[in-house]
Amino acid sequence: MAELDDHFETADSGASNTYPMQCSALRKNGFVMLKSRPCKIVEMSTSKTGKHGHAKVHMVGIDIFTNKKYEDICPSTHNMDVPNVKREDLQLISISDDSFLTLMNENGDLREDLKVPEGELGEQLRSDFDSGKDLLCTVLKACDEECVIAIKNNTALDK
Repeated sequence: MAELDDHFETADSGASNTYPMQCSALRKNGFVMLKSRPCKIVEMSTSKTGKHGHAKVHMVGIDIFTNKKYEDICPSTHNMDVPNVKREDLQLISISDDSFLTLMNENGDLREDLKVPEGELGEQLRSDFDSGKDLLCTVLKACDEECVIAIKNNTALDK
């Protein structure tokens, strides 16, 4: 009897970044992978085709991380990948000199691996934090990418 030597390099849950869904089941404001990027569907239309063709679905999506616009057309009976999107609100503790955020989840765990977002949102976050406001950052995670997509005042402390 040979001894089994099992060696695993990774120890994740094995959950996939995406799952398949039939094109006709997708809805506006839902998520879909367009050109290998996780996108939120902003426009959708179905066209009927000729005698032996398939009905085609035309989708326009906005990348949830870069805000770039992507389009795709696919037969309504085909499957498309839908990203597993996780949304989490984290409390902002501090902003480091090199623009990294120190965030705390509801369990009290700290994380310091997210940068201040670019553009208007980042400027708003900095000015609100510098003026002493207690902020919650909404972090979106999909396909091994994460970023802060929104900020709001932490109202839990007022109660």
